[in-house]
Amino acid sequence: MRFIVEILLTGLAVFIGARYLVPGVTVDGFGTAVIAALLIALANATIGFILRVLTFPVNFLTLGLISFIISVLMILLVSNVMSGFHASGFWAAAFLAIVVAIIKAIFGSIGGTERN
Repeated sequence: MRFIVEILLTGLAVFIGARYLVPGVTVDGFGTAVIAALLIALANATIGFILRVLTFPVNFLTLGLISFIISVLMILLVSNVMSGFHASGFWAAAFLAIVVAIIKAIFGSIGGTERN
C-alpha cells in the first residue's frame, strides 16, 4: 500500500513540476505523470543502480553529483521512451528532478513518514 501511495505522490509531484513549474517539460495529464513516475522509479532501480555501482569511486569523490546526473539521465530515458511525457533537454530534466525532490520533501513533511 505504501508503494502505491509513494508512486501516486511522485506522480503528483511530476505533474505539478511539469505542468506548472518547469519550462521545457510537458506531461499530458495526471495519469501520464503517474506512469512516468513509475517508469522513472523502475529505471532508477535497475539501470540507475547498475550505473551507480559502476561509478561509485567517482560518485564518492564528487559527493553524489554523479547520482544526481544518473537520475537526470533516467528522466531523459523515460522521456524518450514514453509518449505524453517530454523533457526538452538535460537542464529541463535536471530542474524537474530538483523540483520533484522538493515537492516530495514537502509532501513528506506534511504527511509525515511513519514507519512500522
